[in-house]
Amino acid sequence: MAWLQLRINTSSEHAESIGDMLTANGSQAVTYVDAKDTPMYEPKPGEVLLWPDTQVVGLFEADADMKSILQRLGKAKVLGPDFKYKLEPLEDKDWEREWMDNFHPMQFGERLWICPSWRDVPDPNAVNVMLDPGLAFGTGTHPTTALCLRWLDGIDMTDKTVVDFGCGSGILALAALKLGAKRVIGIDIDPQALQATKENARRNGVEDRLDVYLPEDQPELEADVVMANILSGPLLELQSVITNYCKSGGLLVLSGILAEQVTRIEEAYAQDITLEPSAIDGEWARVSGKKH
Repeated sequence: MAWLQLRINTSSEHAESIGDMLTANGSQAVTYVDAKDTPMYEPKPGEVLLWPDTQVVGLFEADADMKSILQRLGKAKVLGPDFKYKLEPLEDKDWEREWMDNFHPMQFGERLWICPSWRDVPDPNAVNVMLDPGLAFGTGTHPTTALCLRWLDGIDMTDKTVVDFGCGSGILALAALKLGAKRVIGIDIDPQALQATKENARRNGVEDRLDVYLPEDQPELEADVVMANILSGPLLELQSVITNYCKSGGLLVLSGILAEQVTRIEEAYAQDITLEPSAIDGEWARVSGKKH
């Protein structure tokens, strides 16, 4: 069965109402796409974030009366009779297979690989983290995650105690454990992320060395390595909490930072951390160093 795909560019203010109109007019699915490649991170639990320039995409059956649908949409105040749109046929495919084919094993540094379960492991002797894309963020494809994974690969993690702020899918926690960490404490505001982290740890055989907590339950301890791949705002707000988890001589790595935000982050953390040169990947950056 073939489909018709209707694309409408709008603002974040009107995107959801336009999506609702598409659904009311017979769209079988509605998705929201970044229209101008604007960096944005995951929303908080229950929060919906859309890009300033958002493309609303509706999927209609091939025999849908699109002329009538477009006329009805043109009567809406947020669109008007001369609204711009793109209507295109969409070939029917095995979408699950198509989605799975987009994910391949990825190498970070010298030793570390992130591998989907349906792919063969390229190097059985490497440090392989088995991780499938899921609801919680973090499969290694985002530059912020990649920056942290490459940093981890270059560290001797043997017998280290690690804290992972904003653990998400648990990808950094799993990498630390597979690289030899003795214990990892994962902290996240989203209970679903904690569940995903625990499940991914179980699948990798390291669940006995991982504990996860919501922020209000997080324990007091001093770790050898502290990781925080979150946003610059929380990194600034939680500066004292994050650095207090790092013992003297311990290592700290921060990401989720846009390149233009590096200076502000470095100024905030320099009072406690001897900083290394920051690393940049496209629009994103990593800040790291050792606690005084």
